[in-house]
Amino acid sequence: MSNYLSQSWLMDRRHALKALGSFISLPLLECMVPLHAAEKATATPKRSAFIYLANGVHSLNYQITKSGKDYEFSRSLKPLEKHRAVITPISGLHHPGSLSHHHNCINIFLTGGKLGPSDRNTISVDQKMAEITAQHTRTASMEIALTGQSLAWTADGVQLPSLRRCSEIFASLFEEPKGGKTVQRRALRRKGSVLDANLAEVRQLEQKMGKEDKGRLEQYLTSVREAEIRTRRADAWLDTPLPTISDDDRKRTNRDIAQTMAGDYFRTVYDLMVLAFQTDVTRVATFSLGGEGDAFAIPEIGITESRHQLSHHGGDAGYMEKLTNYDTFAIEQFGYFLTRLAETKDLGGKPLLGSTMALFGSGMSYGHSHGNANLPLVLAGGADLGLKHGSHLDLNKTAKDFKGYALGAGGALTSAHYHLCSRPANTDAHMSNLLLLMAQRMGVETDKFGDSNKVIAL
Repeated sequence: MSNYLSQSWLMDRRHALKALGSFISLPLLECMVPLHAAEKATATPKRSAFIYLANGVHSLNYQITKSGKDYEFSRSLKPLEKHRAVITPISGLHHPGSLSHHHNCINIFLTGGKLGPSDRNTISVDQKMAEITAQHTRTASMEIALTGQSLAWTADGVQLPSLRRCSEIFASLFEEPKGGKTVQRRALRRKGSVLDANLAEVRQLEQKMGKEDKGRLEQYLTSVREAEIRTRRADAWLDTPLPTISDDDRKRTNRDIAQTMAGDYFRTVYDLMVLAFQTDVTRVATFSLGGEGDAFAIPEIGITESRHQLSHHGGDAGYMEKLTNYDTFAIEQFGYFLTRLAETKDLGGKPLLGSTMALFGSGMSYGHSHGNANLPLVLAGGADLGLKHGSHLDLNKTAKDFKGYALGAGGALTSAHYHLCSRPANTDAHMSNLLLLMAQRMGVETDKFGDSNKVIAL
């Protein structure tokens, strides 16, 4: 009882329910902040979401050409105009590691690593954040991907698995494990025993290994440690009741949607992310709308071609128009996510959007030629974390030799703009600088992430 009473007015949900002699499911209330949460009980949880759009965009209809507060929205970004006060479109960033290896930009979108065939990936920023937030939540992070290619990478350079079906995502977050808690706990502890046995055996071999083998061993041990931490946390959370989900939320999120209704699917995934943040099941989420080679079609708006096919348009006017429509459609769904975050209240009655940073973008700019500079990015939310929005942050214009955008007689961008999408105007404007900013605002104590060379001021 001493630990419980030392928390002043705070109530441990597990303790309270045991005292009542039952295990009914209750929502997370202000008086029930988990005792294992290390941050101050009065602090608002910090959250981050990352959304990936494959194959870049139709740059001529996407690019904003005026910087500062009085910028005008481009055609593709028009759906976000109503969110002007809480978003920052960003131009001019790039990942140096992707310039010479054009494919699979998705793999380093959140890592800032390299793409060479012999390069091992590094930890993604969402997992760096999860190192801080996982101690407070049932689920360390949620990974959603349409084609199974997650954005998340561990410190050991291992890509985390993802879920796609909405009903499976819902079950993983809000339903009891199959077979009940006893079966789940037995499986977790069996896994822990296997990890311990492996670790003991490997330590016996360590003294006989050369330098290269020890490097491989350390890589293996990192994986073991990560798995051990996840296993122990899962075991510890088994006795904590799942949050109660309203009938309306359950109907909205616990279902499967046909691929021919892409908008319905996107919005359901976004609703799941909002629900996970609202109930504090997790504080970090990634959502990939498809990989570079397999982003699907959207037949509900007349797009039967894959996004990859449209991005390699070869100057075909019909394909370019469809690509613009696809861009606009995806951005409109992102706008829905921001609306839901703004209208959903946190524990303290504040909108979730204030405590949630949401980054939308692509690791490629111009898909036809695989141009990976001047990445299309929009950062939203996070006002409670100190972010200030309302302007177009244009890092192209910070380059000394930047001569302006390639505008035609009518003020529209010309195809000469594509050169800017292949070669960065400002070689020092690394996307990792933005990821570093987000990591710091989430509470990660570091002055370096990926290939960052400074933190972006925002």
